[in-house]
Amino acid sequence: MAQASNRPLSPHLQIWRWGPAMFVSIVHRATGTALAIAGLGLLLWWLGALASGPDAYATFVHWVWAAEPGNGLQGAANVLGKIALVGLTWSFFQHLASGVRHFVLDIGAGYELNANARWSTMTVVFSVLATIAFWAFVLLR
Repeated sequence: MAQASNRPLSPHLQIWRWGPAMFVSIVHRATGTALAIAGLGLLLWWLGALASGPDAYATFVHWVWAAEPGNGLQGAANVLGKIALVGLTWSFFQHLASGVRHFVLDIGAGYELNANARWSTMTVVFSVLATIAFWAFVLLR
């Protein structure tokens, strides 16, 4: 019979060296969850407001985008709505870039440590730049 050992079966989290690939993997799950919960809720509210007529849509726009600053609860909701929209936009671009990265990994490329770290870092850079470009396009239009 084999002798019992006090050694752990797998390494503990404390000895792993955190890298970009681990960060991007966790962020991929978080952005997917954010898009599924907050994004779907906002999308359904928007679609419901569109289907309910001009007054309902005006209420949606007022609460999410166009309330007057300093207008109490509506002003605070307006700021939070803009933060949520920018956050959901970043989540979309990050999840998209990470999905492309996973697709490249699925075809068998990019497993070398340097390439994997570079691809992981580029997903974050791409998502930030794409979010800035998207909102610059929307706001400057």
